[in-house]
Amino acid sequence: MKNRTSICLKFFPALGLILAVSSGVPGQSKPEKGVVVEEIVARVNNDIITLSEFQKADASLHEEIQHDCQNCTTDKLQAEYRDRVKDLLRDLIDQQLLIQRGKDEGVSVEADVIKRLDEVRKQNNLPSLDDLEKAVEGEGLSWEDYKAQIRNSLLTQKVIQQEMGNRIIIGNDETQKYYDEHKQEFVRPEQVVLAEISLSTEQKTPEEIEAIQRKIEDYRNRVLKGEDFSDIAKRYSEGVTAKQGGEIGTFKRGELAKQLEDATFSLDKGGMTEPIQTKTAFLVLKVLDHFQSGQQPYEKVHEEIMNKIYMQKMQPAMRDYLAQLREQSYVMVRAGFTDTAAVPGASLIQEVAPTPDAPAKSKKKMPKPKLSS
Repeated sequence: MKNRTSICLKFFPALGLILAVSSGVPGQSKPEKGVVVEEIVARVNNDIITLSEFQKADASLHEEIQHDCQNCTTDKLQAEYRDRVKDLLRDLIDQQLLIQRGKDEGVSVEADVIKRLDEVRKQNNLPSLDDLEKAVEGEGLSWEDYKAQIRNSLLTQKVIQQEMGNRIIIGNDETQKYYDEHKQEFVRPEQVVLAEISLSTEQKTPEEIEAIQRKIEDYRNRVLKGEDFSDIAKRYSEGVTAKQGGEIGTFKRGELAKQLEDATFSLDKGGMTEPIQTKTAFLVLKVLDHFQSGQQPYEKVHEEIMNKIYMQKMQPAMRDYLAQLREQSYVMVRAGFTDTAAVPGASLIQEVAPTPDAPAKSKKKMPKPKLSS
């Protein structure tokens, strides 16, 4: 799909693909007894994590590290991989537990799935979801698997929000204390935090470029009339930052092209540029924040401090919550693989002869764990 954002959004690794080891599919012959269709790495209650899923997650981890550290040496990349791969199976089990919790609680994300698919469609300039399906399958992906990845990602996010969102309380005295103890952290050069709406002009005719300019002017006017910039960016921007509401990061003077620096550093927080034409696109930039050089006042960085403290509290609280889910669940891991968050007494999957016709046991609904404050 030339000159378009990749349709393959990054979500958690594919999950929950329960392969029929011995029961046949209608219209297909049964595999012979004893034939291994897929190796199981872990069992989480009535769901499994297969070797192929683990390998896909491993490949995705390599790609993510290379993307996030593009200028790193080979030694640095390898060290980062070694540090993170040890938790790879733990993370897959974590997600499976969260998906199961969401299903047990009756959490529905179907409307969000359709909305996300439509966002991907618009980012790729496709006229319909049917065209998106064809494009996904044209890249060798299963449409149902693609939707399942989106569904599982949204489901885990919603479960985390519901279980954790209102349990972490941060007071003003706590944020003030952090500021007073880390003042040097908030001594900064002049910086702007930017978001963009971007429409590509690559390989366009002059008439098409004029139409694109009118389109981006319309988007800017809609924001001026009260629509949310982030929502417009998610729906219509063609840049890779669309799914983040267009946010592209923080920049000091000298880090942007002069045309963009002149247009943005003259604006206050909340300001928005006129449409800017570059060699490959039309842009509208919004200044999400503008830090003057020197010591930043407490009011200016209050929200940033809130986010820092929240994340510091979130990680251990989330691990405690997932540990409780593990204690109430049936988790087994194959010998040779490690769940770094395994609870004491966790079992290993034993190699046994297959029993094709054994009836599956139904999974009991787990009681909702209580999270200690």
